[in-house]
Amino acid sequence: MVFDFFKKAQTEATEQMSAIATGLAKSRNQLLYNLEDSFALDSKNGMNLMDQLEETLLQADLGMATTDDVLEEARYLRSESTEIFGRDEIKALLRGKLLEALGASAMGSSEYQRVQKRAGKDIAAATAVGGEEETDNVNSFALKFASEDDPKPISAKKQLTVHFIMGANGMGKTTTIGKLAHRLKEEAGQKVLLAACDTFRAGAVAQLERWAERADVDCFSPNETTNGPSAVLYGALDKAISEEYDVLLVDTSGRLSNNDALTAELVKMKKVIQKRMSTSFDEKVRPVPNLKVPHETLLVIDAAQGRMALDSAKQWNKELGLSGLILTKLDGSAKGGSVVAVSRELGLPVKLVGVGEGIDDLRDFEPKSFVDGLLGIGVAGGGSSKEGKALEARLSEMRKERTQRAKTAPKPSSPSGASPMDGPAGQMTLQGLENIGSMDMEEDVSEMQMITPGAGATQNNKAKNKSKKKKKRKNKK
Repeated sequence: MVFDFFKKAQTEATEQMSAIATGLAKSRNQLLYNLEDSFALDSKNGMNLMDQLEETLLQADLGMATTDDVLEEARYLRSESTEIFGRDEIKALLRGKLLEALGASAMGSSEYQRVQKRAGKDIAAATAVGGEEETDNVNSFALKFASEDDPKPISAKKQLTVHFIMGANGMGKTTTIGKLAHRLKEEAGQKVLLAACDTFRAGAVAQLERWAERADVDCFSPNETTNGPSAVLYGALDKAISEEYDVLLVDTSGRLSNNDALTAELVKMKKVIQKRMSTSFDEKVRPVPNLKVPHETLLVIDAAQGRMALDSAKQWNKELGLSGLILTKLDGSAKGGSVVAVSRELGLPVKLVGVGEGIDDLRDFEPKSFVDGLLGIGVAGGGSSKEGKALEARLSEMRKERTQRAKTAPKPSSPSGASPMDGPAGQMTLQGLENIGSMDMEEDVSEMQMITPGAGATQNNKAKNKSKKKKKRKNKK
């Protein structure tokens, strides 16, 4: 049983990498086509590799900050070297810088980690058999769930995980909730409840109910007594706690960040969760808000919008405190690079990506799988699965070579024939300033001519003749 589990984990991780690579096909084809153009430089356009590379990265929607980082290190690695970057060197550099931008180490955790965590009971059994203690590798890209060690909510018999999911209309929010519910039930055996709190958009409740039916999970919908967003949420929390659900997924009203009334409703809903999930009372026997919930506050963003969604995301992050992003419709856009730009600028990890329209097409975000899929590395490019490690080693080698060149490079010396009065870049030294006083300036001053701007040769000659007459009078005396 244990060996079957790990075999299944490896198979699912391979399928995950393949699905992400397929979803990134449009973004990858566009980026690789432009990169190839960068190497096939036309001498007529007067652009060098760095100029072409900058244009390519910006067109890929990677953002100015990441583009600048790549170009800065590219110039640094090329300095004091006659070698020219080849395709592998550029790929190695891009791969390393994109992983850094996403906050992931190129020596990161196993691609199978999330699959293993979703089957916690089997892992515990494997640990017992092997006799080794499992260490928890914290991964900010993984969804957070309630821990058995945390205090339970008042009157609750078991832990409840709450994920608060928001986003503007048309981003794929409700669809994403349905797909996530399906994964939690099928892959982790979780008992899932959906809360239909989007009471503003016509048809939103019915849409979520259809997804609940497809995913074979329950849905708590508005009724005559609970028809407002916060009232529906409170009712869903009551049901989830009393009927011992594992996960509650909260669907919220689609909105723009500049709609103050709806944003205030979101803030109120978050407070409802914290109050109903209270684990203790104060001295006046009032529930103390549980600030550790919701366990996730996720913003759904359409990949086609890319960086255009940044302003709204910043406002929601300020008002509600986002914990992560879900990027949808990645398969229908050539702007896959926006994942890097948005995640970096907001300082938030991407948790999930939508790579298709099927119910199984919501995938965990793996930085390595994503970057390799975007750049056509390894399986995504029809090559070996070891290509990523080879490029990682090449980048490390280039950085070591550059450090070694910096150590052995000769120190710049002063140019021959330079005056001791000359300082760096032709500036006069302090010692030179002290020697000025000892110079005999009288004779030089006597020979100086007063040049008047715009004066012709006649006026300048007059000044010269006048100076000669003064000398003659002095000699006669």
